[in-house]
Amino acid sequence: LAQGLEDAARREPQGAAPHRQNEDEIGALITIYNEMIIKLGDNARLMAKIERDSAWKEMAQQVAHEIKNPLTPLKLNIQYLESKVGSNPELAPQLIAQLAPSLIEQIDNLSQIASEFSNFAQLPDARNEKLNLNDIVKKVHDFFRKREDMSFKLTLPINDVLVFADKNHMVRILNNVIKNAIQAIPEDRPGQISIDLYRQESNAVIKVSDNGTGIPEDMREKVFSPNFTTKSSGTGLGLAIAINMLESFGGRIYFETIENEGSDFFIEIPLMRFEDNFPQANKVFLED
Repeated sequence: LAQGLEDAARREPQGAAPHRQNEDEIGALITIYNEMIIKLGDNARLMAKIERDSAWKEMAQQVAHEIKNPLTPLKLNIQYLESKVGSNPELAPQLIAQLAPSLIEQIDNLSQIASEFSNFAQLPDARNEKLNLNDIVKKVHDFFRKREDMSFKLTLPINDVLVFADKNHMVRILNNVIKNAIQAIPEDRPGQISIDLYRQESNAVIKVSDNGTGIPEDMREKVFSPNFTTKSSGTGLGLAIAINMLESFGGRIYFETIENEGSDFFIEIPLMRFEDNFPQANKVFLED
């Protein structure tokens, strides 16, 4: 606008009548103002289009990422079944009975993902319930341990670790973190993945460790940002999604890393309290 005033002043002929000069200055200002409004409108429409395109692009990436994670253990289990049945056909019924629950659960997970993204990739509200983390961590571990290019180690406590959380979300969070750990390990290095479940004060902690390349210092602040991914660190969109899921039941995720040695990712969830077992309406309060 200041530049417009200077331009209008420069356009005024010398010796013009005062009232004519004022009218011309006002007319010039109105013209410049109108041009600015048009440009602002064009810029606003351009920004809106860029935001919409970016949102759709991010949604497509998120859908692809979330679908690929369950497909990996599904493929491994089916390949394992095919190999064992091919060499020992008589074991087919036993192997099918053993693997069917895991395959069905991952298929249900895929179905859930498709339903969630039908409404512009918005995750549904968490359906929190009483969960035994020992069972969930073991099942997810079993999905991945069939890999022949790396070893998996699972450590579980003797006593059940109970939390109040969404089962499907927990499975997806673990899938994402373990998949990232696998991707962090170079192809020329024998992979080692450790999964540990333990209590720490009033929280349950799931620790996923790898012997990968670690995360460079200049990338550590971006690890949980949407769409951030590098082949060496293996972190990506799944970790950003994991944060949102964990927040729905009071959890959090963080990591420790050493370059060229590996990373530890910690999934922390509040332990289930006694009152979480009972809805408020079903509680009975005794008066003194």
